[in-house]
Amino acid sequence: MATLTSTRPASTPSTGPGASSPKRRMPAGKRLAPALLLVPAIAILIVIIGWPLVQLVVVSFQQYGRAQVFGQAAPFIGLGNYTRVLGDPQFWQVLARSFLFCAVNVVVTMSLGTLVALLMTRLNKFFRTLVSVGLLLAWAMPALTAVIVWGWLFDTQFGVVNYVLSRVTGVDFTGHSWLINPISFFAVAAIIIVWQSVPFVAFTIYAGLTQVPDEVLEAAQLDGAGAVKRFRLVIFPYLKSIFVVVTILQIIWDLRVFTQVFALQGIGGIREQTSTLGVYIYQTSLGTGDYGAGGAIAVIMVIIMMAISIFYVRQVIKEEEL
Repeated sequence: MATLTSTRPASTPSTGPGASSPKRRMPAGKRLAPALLLVPAIAILIVIIGWPLVQLVVVSFQQYGRAQVFGQAAPFIGLGNYTRVLGDPQFWQVLARSFLFCAVNVVVTMSLGTLVALLMTRLNKFFRTLVSVGLLLAWAMPALTAVIVWGWLFDTQFGVVNYVLSRVTGVDFTGHSWLINPISFFAVAAIIIVWQSVPFVAFTIYAGLTQVPDEVLEAAQLDGAGAVKRFRLVIFPYLKSIFVVVTILQIIWDLRVFTQVFALQGIGGIREQTSTLGVYIYQTSLGTGDYGAGGAIAVIMVIIMMAISIFYVRQVIKEEEL
């Protein structure tokens, strides 16, 4: 009986359209190209940000005063500046005041910016362009210029705000100072900061709103969902990543605010009761000449900002991976 021999041909590599082709190794030059392109930017960041940051950390561990500015050696005192700063009740008052002021600004800015963005979707082209120009003017105005303009509006003797309030309420507001009382001082500062921050939020969210499918909104409206429900159940989930990123950026910007508060203090505010972190660092360093303590406060502020920034970067990476 003849034995059966296998007639199956030797296996050959598949060349069909569905076959997976072997991965080609990228040449070493092409793999290094992205890193080489980043070298100039990294070098600039090291020079502009890295070196001053290292110097700041070094100063925060030294007894650095006016004498050291003129060349005297700075004694190393370790954590002495941090101990003094963290043991100072005024620092904790300023920190709490800064966080509270930041929280109010962020909530008001995000709310008004979202409402303006939603309004822009309902306007025709002419009025939408008009609103956009107004927002750009507020956004482009330098912070110091904005403080001067709003300072005139809230002027004690000739301010428009006092004049209008006197006419509307019947109470004489002539001579009323808005900057002496800490609460009204921060109210004026918040108006200036929010006025300049709303355009960024409005433009960013409006750009996101244009990407929400009209079919989904129409389907929700046919199902009986009102404007609030459509925003909460349809629009916000679509734009959640945008809201997260914009909110984190607003927290960073409002927590390190300096120009508006410092300029208003120069107009007539009480410095001891209205300083935020940025102003407090300036007053500690240049006001009293204690650069070591000012450096320690600045390092603490940098750590807070880095923690917020790391959270921001993680959110961005997470959204890119989805």
